[in-house]
Amino acid sequence: AAAGRRRCHGSAPMMLSSVWGGSLADRYPKRSILVATQTAQMICAFLLAAGVWAGFATPSFIIVIAALNGLAMGFDMPARQAFTVEMTSREDLLNAISLNSSIVNGARIIGPSVAGLLIGAFGVAMCFFLNGVTFIAVIAGLLMMRLPRFERPAHAVSAGEHAWNGIVYSIKHQRVRTILLLFLAVGVFGWSYTVLMPAFARDVLNRGANGYGILMSASGTGAFIGALVVATYGHLFTPRRLALGGVWLFSIALFALSLSRSFYFAMAFLFVAGFGMLLFFSTSNTVLQTIVPDEMRGRVMGVWSLVFGAMIPLGSLEVGAVAHWLGTAFALGFGAIICAVSALVTLSVIRRREAGTST
Repeated sequence: AAAGRRRCHGSAPMMLSSVWGGSLADRYPKRSILVATQTAQMICAFLLAAGVWAGFATPSFIIVIAALNGLAMGFDMPARQAFTVEMTSREDLLNAISLNSSIVNGARIIGPSVAGLLIGAFGVAMCFFLNGVTFIAVIAGLLMMRLPRFERPAHAVSAGEHAWNGIVYSIKHQRVRTILLLFLAVGVFGWSYTVLMPAFARDVLNRGANGYGILMSASGTGAFIGALVVATYGHLFTPRRLALGGVWLFSIALFALSLSRSFYFAMAFLFVAGFGMLLFFSTSNTVLQTIVPDEMRGRVMGVWSLVFGAMIPLGSLEVGAVAHWLGTAFALGFGAIICAVSALVTLSVIRRREAGTST
């Protein structure tokens, strides 16, 4: 429950700003937005480094910095997601998103080890400082890109109405709504398994911090391999098969994990779970961006970012409550069943819609 509350505080600013961030992404150059948000996150990293070095990094200070960083991420995520199409093309979008996911998950595997070595050798302040320095490379890369001239759309509505239109579009567009609802269900009941892993490693598998780190590395490795597989062979399968198959593969692995009492079997199940989750996330993101018109993409990805931000605290609270009353293993199995049923319901909705359009 405590872990759930902490995640709620961290995700709230991102949720509040994501819809507005999507609106900005449809009205202004996405690269300019990304340069601004990356600069803001870089400043947050340097402030943390200064706070630790000077000794004023109190819990209140850290919460404020985390809130500011979350606010910047709320504007960053819609623009970054929608910017992918401009950097590549619709045809290469699945490859681009999958390769980006491979980098993210590769960082999940290597990052904690590198951070541990840096903290041991140079201290926490230097670790935060070096994190801030890495943003310089990102900003430089953005500025070096050669992009077509941005044509700013004519505005006939207010900023508030412009943002609200994105929410209405996402609700009324049946395919967009279906993807977002499945994304929310899997995020709340499935992805939140990461919150339970420290307790699962300690109470069920009798492992300490090192065991927990190995388990999470197994999940990250599975996602990393999944990203490379989707980038290489994703075009051979239909998006529906990849997305729903990924959810069911993840659900089976998560349910098996809930029954496992062996550390090594748990590693294998988490590897498969990471692989399946990546199949769903990459494919659903790709489909969502390809079915919406260019002028709505930023706002739709703003709603996607809102759902992404909401599923973290909601999922943390859900698994925290279920684990508290019924146990960690039960919470994992329950989440797996909900994810599998959600995918079945989604498939039924899709088939019913296709049957309606064919008649």
